[in-house]
Amino acid sequence: MAGDSWLTEYDSCTRKGQEIMEKINERNKHNRTSSTYTKLSAHVRSNMKQFSSELNRLRQNLMRSSSSYHITQREVERRQMLIDNLTSKEKQLDQAFRNESAAGRFAGSPQKGDRSSLLGADTFGASDPWGVGAEPDHLHDMGNSDLQAQQQRVIQEQDKGLDALSNVIARQKQMALDIGDEVDNQNELIDDITDHVDRTGERLIKETRHISIVDRKSGTCGYWVVIILLFIAVVVIIAVPYNHKP
Repeated sequence: MAGDSWLTEYDSCTRKGQEIMEKINERNKHNRTSSTYTKLSAHVRSNMKQFSSELNRLRQNLMRSSSSYHITQREVERRQMLIDNLTSKEKQLDQAFRNESAAGRFAGSPQKGDRSSLLGADTFGASDPWGVGAEPDHLHDMGNSDLQAQQQRVIQEQDKGLDALSNVIARQKQMALDIGDEVDNQNELIDDITDHVDRTGERLIKETRHISIVDRKSGTCGYWVVIILLFIAVVVIIAVPYNHKP
């Protein structure tokens, strides 16, 4: 699992730091001008580069796990504390490498497979040089299997939370689909109304043209009626005097 993988990488980085300190202590037993001192220094320098690389990888993996919500916020904070301690001790290793007197502070080694491999406690010596003495009380009596079981429970709780979130998102999606269907129906109604309005507008234009034609025809008929009446009046006027001649 991703969480166990991170703890395994942390355990590996912790052991790497312990090995570096042991090499520094071994180097400091030799004369600075000896070839053994030079070889051990080169070996320590190479291991310190690997230690820094593994520490950076732990940071990146923790950031990815945090951003993807694979672990709880509480677990993120706990692991960030472990990384901060590793970063602090990286500086102490560098100081010990450059200053022999500093190496004396790092003595002893943890048992392989100890729970401190997972929690980072008492890694470089019994005096707790890693500064993880503030470990939560409920973790003191827990072994590796207990820690893994607790991690499993945390992940299961996270899965339940993700399932609930998934259900909420599914409901929101269905609501969005329903709203989309309703909008489509309303758009169809609006399109139908637009078509009716267009047809009504065309009919109004046609009727207006018909009225204009009828109006022009009505005006022409009136002119003809007036002309005919005037013609009849002229004929009557002309015809009346001839009817009264002696």
